Amino acid sequence: MRDETVRLALPASGEATERPISIAIVAMGGQGGGVLTDWIVQLAENHGWVAQSTSVPGVAQRTGATIYYIEAMTPLDGRKPILSLMPTPGDVDVVMAAEFMEAGRSILRGLVTPDRTTLIASNHRSFAVGEKIAPGNGIADSGAVTGAIGIAAKTEIIFDLNALAIAHGSVISAAMFGALAASDVLPFSRDSYLDVIRAGGKGAKASVETFEAAFERVKTGPAEPAAPAQAEPANKTPFSATPGPQLGALIARLNQELPVSALPMARAGLRKVVDFQDVAYGAEYLDILKELHAADRNAGGGAHAYAFTEAAAKYLANAMSYDDVIRVADLKTRAGRRARIESELEMTDGQVLHTTEFMHPRMEEVMGMLPAGFGRWLGTRPRLVGWLDRRVNKGRRVRTYSLPWFLVLYVVGGMRGLRRRSLRHAIETAHRDAWLKAALGAVGTNYQLGVEILQCRRLVKGYSDTHSRGLSKFDKTLAAIKLIERREDAADWARRLREAALKDSAGTALDGVIQTIKTFA
Repeated sequence: MRDETVRLALPASGEATERPISIAIVAMGGQGGGVLTDWIVQLAENHGWVAQSTSVPGVAQRTGATIYYIEAMTPLDGRKPILSLMPTPGDVDVVMAAEFMEAGRSILRGLVTPDRTTLIASNHRSFAVGEKIAPGNGIADSGAVTGAIGIAAKTEIIFDLNALAIAHGSVISAAMFGALAASDVLPFSRDSYLDVIRAGGKGAKASVETFEAAFERVKTGPAEPAAPAQAEPANKTPFSATPGPQLGALIARLNQELPVSALPMARAGLRKVVDFQDVAYGAEYLDILKELHAADRNAGGGAHAYAFTEAAAKYLANAMSYDDVIRVADLKTRAGRRARIESELEMTDGQVLHTTEFMHPRMEEVMGMLPAGFGRWLGTRPRLVGWLDRRVNKGRRVRTYSLPWFLVLYVVGGMRGLRRRSLRHAIETAHRDAWLKAALGAVGTNYQLGVEILQCRRLVKGYSDTHSRGLSKFDKTLAAIKLIERREDAADWARRLREAALKDSAGTALDGVIQTIKTFA
């Protein structure tokens, strides 16, 4: 990401202009694009200009940003101008983007030109829906945007406007307004901008502080970078300073049994497993990890910086901390979750928070909570399961913080003591053991293949249908690896299979790689 402010435009000469000044604002829901538009229009009108604004909304919060367009100019000989409703490529004076990739989209639309446009953009990312739902890393590469900005805009003002706004308790629109004032594109004084903000009343104080910070940031350039934080000691644990005696014993054991290179990941894994279940479950995690590390040593892992042990520490913790009904209910009723939501919404005293969530449990999830023996017995009676599924498998809108639903979720979340005797735990344990057996079988003869098999566990994630799809691709990937495990390039093919499985949720890319393997296996 860029973090620099360069080449400020010269102030406009005089207050009169023979053509409109055009400003395009690209913002998403909650970023104050409408407020920023109103501020700019009011600013122009306060100086006797004629101003007009229009907007074209996006489809949703992050599947499409709203484009706001403003044209403003002084009346000529007492005649009011006819202003355009939409930006014309190559004819925009200022483009303001509240997110980095939206700046790139503005360039692609032709709104940013090197002979005319001042580009004001925040270099933070707000990920699109398509980026979030990708099975693997679906984050778009912002490098192309960074390169394009340097040649596409006449003037560029690029830094993290969002972080600056958050630091001053406001939203990004106030920071963008300050950056606009500092750019000197409009022939209005700094005080004129501040008068517009103060006239808004509610939230004006935080908006003024954010405006001032952004203005100074543009005028003076970035502050000196802070001194880098000291590296965390290798033996520092992620737990509280005074863990209980049982947990303290696990920490000490972990530090003694595992290589230094794997300690940070193992500590994080231990914390995750204990949080998921209890200290006894954490001990089981270390028992399994110890066996995997022994196999790593025997396979010459020292020459590979014990990459097998480090991968095992991560993916074993993920496998042991699967998302079941108990886990979901537990997470939704934690006080920390409510506090996080209130913080993100910037709630104040006197405001009431209600959350409505869509839950769609299947009969499989309900059966997974049952004792293993009873769950298996029920699974042999498809007609009964079908009858129950028609009553359970329905979408429900749950008000999490209403008393009845909160109590239901709280009780379910407190059933973790029954988890290790449940059908779901038995299934997950059997699946986990089969996966580790495959990795152990490979690492002795092909070290990197063993590591790749461990990393395939990242295909399994989520809850309900998401988990089922991931598990299906995981099983298909391991079955395909069996076909090529004796080849010298088996690790490379395993990596290709995993990466293909992560490309799309439908599994089309994975099926293509599997078909290729079958042609020579």
